[in-house]
Amino acid sequence: MGTTTYKDAGVDIEKAADFTEGIYSLMRKTFDERVVELKGGFGGLFSLDYDEKLFSRNYRHPVLVASTDGVGTKLKVAFMANRHDTIGIDLVAMCVNDILVQGAEPLFFLDYMASGTLAPETLHSIVKGISVACRQADCTLLGGETAEMPGFYDEGEYELAGFTVGVVEKHKLITGQKVEPGDAIIGLPSDGIHSNGYSLVRKVLFDRAGLEVGDSLEQFGMDSTVGEELLRPTRIYVQSVTDVLRHYKVKQILRGIAHITGGGLVENIPRVLPEGCGAKVYPERWDRPRIFDVVQQLGEVPTDEMYRVFNMGIGMVVMVPPYFVRSVLRRFRKAGEDAVVIGEVTEGDQSVTIE
Repeated sequence: MGTTTYKDAGVDIEKAADFTEGIYSLMRKTFDERVVELKGGFGGLFSLDYDEKLFSRNYRHPVLVASTDGVGTKLKVAFMANRHDTIGIDLVAMCVNDILVQGAEPLFFLDYMASGTLAPETLHSIVKGISVACRQADCTLLGGETAEMPGFYDEGEYELAGFTVGVVEKHKLITGQKVEPGDAIIGLPSDGIHSNGYSLVRKVLFDRAGLEVGDSLEQFGMDSTVGEELLRPTRIYVQSVTDVLRHYKVKQILRGIAHITGGGLVENIPRVLPEGCGAKVYPERWDRPRIFDVVQQLGEVPTDEMYRVFNMGIGMVVMVPPYFVRSVLRRFRKAGEDAVVIGEVTEGDQSVTIE
């Protein structure tokens, strides 16, 4: 019968090695003096030396904040459209935005990619997106894992997972415990659906409405295709929020921050509300991306379900005392955010009312 090799079983070690060599240049674009380069090492090295960048802002009691996440069934849209240049941005965004909620600045990022058969062009495109996003978030792409698993994934499909670690000074840790009734809720706009609710989106647009990724949305008043709209990457809020946090060095002005992901405003805002507090949100105060109207219209999705599943145009919220609202809005707008007051904290039972 002859000999049997790993390649016969569907795993091409040489091709995987060539891919790893090719992506190292993308990783290096995110490196700074904190990275201790050890090409080919089994682990990434990140220096916490007091003379280097990490402690230049005088971290005396640093707290590490970590998060891990994926992209969910948005991957299915990428497979359908055969477009993979933005999905890596989503992966980074979902992780770094989560640790930003605690006031942490991202330090480094790791990724995990698994596929049935290694497709170097596809994986290179994904890593390129990850590299771009890490630069946007001012963090290092420190390493990752690429697994070829024949027979486990369908042809052309893959799985992604991301991991990030950040740091925040202990006394600057944002927990939401300082939030109180009367605080304003400021919303930072999303770029559409981001990376949540895609099982419902696919059910409505593809199964129920019969649309395809290449179909135009012109009939809905949109200058894009279905695929283009659904693959808009998740926004990364690190630079703008960090700018505001650094501006108010003495007092914690951003009392609470919530990343609006799965569960929408009604489930994510309560996660940073202390006991005795609730929230009211007024949708007429911001412009909702048209894609949400399309999904609701074609799927006859109830309004309360829309707000329970999607971000509805707000990707992140911050809670600030009334006295500082104007100042914080100016700072966010200077940082490029079209920030707007979307509601206020009330007395209540840690629930959100959509007015």
